[in-house]
Amino acid sequence: MHKTSMYIAKLQRRLGISWTDPALLYQALTHSSCAHENRHLALTHNQRLEFLGDAVLELVISEYLYNTYPKRSEGELTKLRAAVVCEPSLAKVAKELNLGQCLRMGRGEERSGGRERPSILADAFEALLGAVYLDKGLEVVRQIILKEMAVIIKDVTEGRLERDFKTELQEYLQQYSPDPVNYVIIKEEGPDHDKIFTAAVIYRGKEIGQGVGHSKKEAEQRAAKEALGSITLNKPKPRGSRRRDRKNISRK
Repeated sequence: MHKTSMYIAKLQRRLGISWTDPALLYQALTHSSCAHENRHLALTHNQRLEFLGDAVLELVISEYLYNTYPKRSEGELTKLRAAVVCEPSLAKVAKELNLGQCLRMGRGEERSGGRERPSILADAFEALLGAVYLDKGLEVVRQIILKEMAVIIKDVTEGRLERDFKTELQEYLQQYSPDPVNYVIIKEEGPDHDKIFTAAVIYRGKEIGQGVGHSKKEAEQRAAKEALGSITLNKPKPRGSRRRDRKNISRK
């Protein structure tokens, strides 16, 4: 625990803020496995803060892209935002902040490599943002996001981005039909602190792909990747009229 405290102190110095309520920081850095293994301590884990931080992050990145790229279309901005806030990007920033070493984590989760797991790191970063937002407000959390994610944002906007299979699948299918693409979690396995999710992609009432991951986001991305690979392998790019394209995909 002493080593964890040392990393937390370094994190606080890097963030450069004085916490009004330090309990929020420790909540953000408490993984559910720690709370479950130490029920007698009545610890509050970081999942609610993660929910809040996710919304704050999306708002800040959306505002930044909107103001910085006035000539980009809605579709282009959506794709850029998706690449900036995707799990691999957030996990990369979390690693640079050493959030894995800062986390209060259960022994079982730690032994299974939880401190390096991308889904856990991404969630911890979002939880941290949620805590900063509650303690210091939107302006301070905006400064932290834009500072810590500057390299990611630059890589994404200059074309060096992680593939977002969900967006690629959506764009591909919309060439044929405006029908929505939906994702459903069809299975959850394992304990609360180490769940495995199975996601299915549903399009026009049919399942077109499945994926498995340690988070819902990861499972959905893998399901989209499977669906995209299957569709593009068996179907050429659309040609001719939109009516013929819709007829072709309806026969698949």
